[in-house]
Amino acid sequence: QVQLVESGGGLVHPGGSLRLSCVASGTIFSIYAIDWYRQAPGKQRELVASISSGGSTNYANFVKGRFAISRDNAKKSAYLQMNDLKPEDTAVYYCYAYEGGYSYWGQGTQVTVSS
Repeated sequence: QVQLVESGGGLVHPGGSLRLSCVASGTIFSIYAIDWYRQAPGKQRELVASISSGGSTNYANFVKGRFAISRDNAKKSAYLQMNDLKPEDTAVYYCYAYEGGYSYWGQGTQVTVSS
């Protein structure tokens, strides 16, 4: 059974930074691509950033230049460094791992950006 556990969320002022972590258990982490999604109240879940098993990255336009996704396969972990946070970044952030026909979601971590 694969489990993904996110952490690192919290309350931050506009312009601040947070680093989210996603730790996997029960799997060969390195073979999975990892996405970070977010869902704000009343809105659909949206893709924020992706990193392939080989380390290639992609970002949604609304976070380019502010967020950075990375991974450490030895630690079975993926990260989302979020800088220059804005109130509109407030959401629950989810880690999503997929490879072939297998996919897994984490439980999410709340990020609130407010003064």
